[in-house]
Amino acid sequence: MKSKAPLLFIITAIASLITAISFGIIATLQYVQFDFLKPFLTFNKVRPMHVTGALSWVLLSAIGGIYYYLQKDGLLKKQLLVSYHFIIFLLTGIGIYTCYALGIFGGKEYLEFPPILIIPILIGWFLFAYNVIGSLLNGFTKRPVYFWMWCTGSVFMIYHLSEAYIWLTPYFKDKFLANTALQWKAGGSFVGSWNMLVYGTATYVMAKLSPTSGVGTDKKSFFFYFLGLSNLMFGWAHHVYLIPIAPWIRYFAYLVSMTEWILLISIIYSWKKSLNFNTTIENKVVIKFLSSTDKWVLINLFVALLISIPAINYYTHGTHVTVAHSMGTTIGINTTILLASIAYIVQKENPNFNFKLVLKGLTFFNIALILFLITLLVAGASRSQWMYALEPSAFAAMQYKLKTVYLIMAILGSLLTTTILVMVLPLFKGLMKALRG
Repeated sequence: MKSKAPLLFIITAIASLITAISFGIIATLQYVQFDFLKPFLTFNKVRPMHVTGALSWVLLSAIGGIYYYLQKDGLLKKQLLVSYHFIIFLLTGIGIYTCYALGIFGGKEYLEFPPILIIPILIGWFLFAYNVIGSLLNGFTKRPVYFWMWCTGSVFMIYHLSEAYIWLTPYFKDKFLANTALQWKAGGSFVGSWNMLVYGTATYVMAKLSPTSGVGTDKKSFFFYFLGLSNLMFGWAHHVYLIPIAPWIRYFAYLVSMTEWILLISIIYSWKKSLNFNTTIENKVVIKFLSSTDKWVLINLFVALLISIPAINYYTHGTHVTVAHSMGTTIGINTTILLASIAYIVQKENPNFNFKLVLKGLTFFNIALILFLITLLVAGASRSQWMYALEPSAFAAMQYKLKTVYLIMAILGSLLTTTILVMVLPLFKGLMKALRG
């Protein structure tokens, strides 16, 4: 009997996405009305709740999809471990949000919960890596590239999550620059690790939709894998331009971080050309999501090229420009890939599922997201101007001048939230039907 746990991961991921966008709206409203919900939810609580929800959405949906595909292909050997993994992550997630609600912190950016909670998270990732690698170990060198990406991502996830807590040792606690560099190195490589899982999922879905395309088995796919691996290991350095490090590290990181997305565009473009008419009609919604990914890669590549230039990065780092880049990547690229994966799974579980509402939501989603990101860029540019002005005004005065921008941001954020709900709620319903079936 097949385990239902992979579907539970994805259902919980959608709940995490809804949680993330809800707290994101609250955070935006607090920029407009500073005392909004302040007696109950201060900004220092809302922000990590939003970030944790977004991270959980990406990771849980990727994990659930990988488990589902391995099980569907008859490769998953330890189905019971999937259930254990889900229970560990669910209970840990409840613990994290309870700590945030009570104002109990202790961690660093992205991982602001008390450090003790990283232990069950690492146990969960050990179970995932053991299960995935153990299921694929036999004949591994001859397997498609997406299996390589999933195995690599799981191993590096463990490594970099562990690395993110080395700051607790006395050596790094007493050295500010080394501490900061390590934090951003671990955070950047953490993103690279989940990209392995997410991009591997995209490659798997494309390969299944067009088996004759060569995606996943051709030389370009494996070149993309090794390029992504180098990005995972070295691309983090473009986060630490402001810290005194050897110049060659900056230049190398800049070069590597730009090439990965260019190759991803090339792979998706070649795959789209290989699709036949019947495949396009049958898998319309999945292909639409992946086509959106293609466009968002181009947009984010342009922004990343600009803010990764040291002279520009100096002015944009720590402003809403960085937020726009990270949200464009997380929502525009990762989310469209993961929604393509979920739509593919729903289609397999419910062949007669009606995706009409999902497709309408996708159209308005793309419009709302681009307008929202433009507003973030405007806010970021204004804050940068204030930060480096010869005679800067008070912070409160700068915030007041941006009140109209923040109001527009809140309106567009609400619109973006609505479009996401229009897409994910029908998919959630389809997954629940598959879970009960």
